[in-house]
Amino acid sequence: MPIMSKIPMTRLDSTQPDFRSALDALLSFSSETDARISDAVGEILGAVRKRGDAAVLEYTARFDRLKVDDMSALELPVSRLEQALGALPLRLEKAIRAAAERVRIYHERQMQHSWTYTEADGTVLGQQVTPLDRVGLYVPGGKAAYPSSVLMNAIPAKVAGVKELIMVVPTPDGILNDMVLASALVAGVDRVFTIGGAQAVGALAYGTQTVPQVDKIVGPGNAYVAEAKRRVFGIVGVDMIAGPSEILVICDGQTNPDWIAMDLFSQAEHDELAQSILISPDAAFLDAVQASIDRLLPTMPRQDVIMASITGRGGLVKCRDLDEAAEIANLIAPEHLELSVADPDAMLPKIRHAGAIFMGRMTCEALGDYCAGPNHVLPTSRTARFSSPLGVYDFQKRSSLIHVSPAGAKTLGDIATALAYGEGLQAHGRSAEYRMEN
Repeated sequence: MPIMSKIPMTRLDSTQPDFRSALDALLSFSSETDARISDAVGEILGAVRKRGDAAVLEYTARFDRLKVDDMSALELPVSRLEQALGALPLRLEKAIRAAAERVRIYHERQMQHSWTYTEADGTVLGQQVTPLDRVGLYVPGGKAAYPSSVLMNAIPAKVAGVKELIMVVPTPDGILNDMVLASALVAGVDRVFTIGGAQAVGALAYGTQTVPQVDKIVGPGNAYVAEAKRRVFGIVGVDMIAGPSEILVICDGQTNPDWIAMDLFSQAEHDELAQSILISPDAAFLDAVQASIDRLLPTMPRQDVIMASITGRGGLVKCRDLDEAAEIANLIAPEHLELSVADPDAMLPKIRHAGAIFMGRMTCEALGDYCAGPNHVLPTSRTARFSSPLGVYDFQKRSSLIHVSPAGAKTLGDIATALAYGEGLQAHGRSAEYRMEN
């Protein structure tokens, strides 16, 4: 029997007849937008599209209590970013620079390049890879200020060759976060506007008299920002509509239970709706982790958030063996997956769906959040079944190249005309036949 806990978490066992339905209930999360949020965002976007700077200034005064008469007052000069970097303690500055370099080195390996090949008749086919011209980066402000997100979003864009990167960050009551601004400087952000919310998304998507229209918007935000990104998709590109953070740990029962408890906390402290799940074939180990949770949670500064997260959406799952643990992981398709087992390399081929995979007992997910190198912008809410981490490829686009030779015009024309006339598209067929007659 599981131990009695002061902090009860959902306990599941894969041998339960109703295990799959119980797991589905644990994973359930509604991403539907509240009608109130949807209406408000629609109104804000409409105003920004119609009135540009004036609307952005009005909403900034209303929501961030930051009243200025001109948008130029909301753009920070490079000297302010340099001031922020200089104000940081040396250890923190070194950490930002070291993390940025690691992220840059990793993402440089993702670069895609143009390519061509020539067929026997001289026809050349290929693909031209080009960077996006201008990208908007949304960075949360206020209590949720994450300089690491600046690095993770900005550096891949710059590695890809994006010409202009525009960052928007809300500054409620005019309070600036020096770590965020310093990270923007180190990452190569070109322009910074102190605006946020749906109005900032609208300014980036539609363009205003001061804020130029971008080609794509990336970066996390609250429910209003997520809804705004959803609505402007198609006018501009967006990275993803992210849900709450998730961690799934698979453990063979041999890792220090305190480590695992803290790994679960590391995501639970983000948000009351974050999800932290542990799967193990060792029931006694699940009890040990529960005991660690009971003992360690009162020591955490964000214990109220963690408590709400792990009791509301957290889970301890007993499985038959590690093979079944991998099967369950593939059903969950987690944002973060820790393989805290003796031989993670042997287990890796069994994992098909995960945003990021942390291998071995020494690899805590927190290292990936800050400085390991791979991107921490990851698919959530089971979208890892079909989505990938943010990367350089999200800031590049591909154009097909077709250069047909005279001989190729005859070969391809014969195929194309047969298909065109078969589809009843005579102009297509005649267009190809003209080239065949030369």
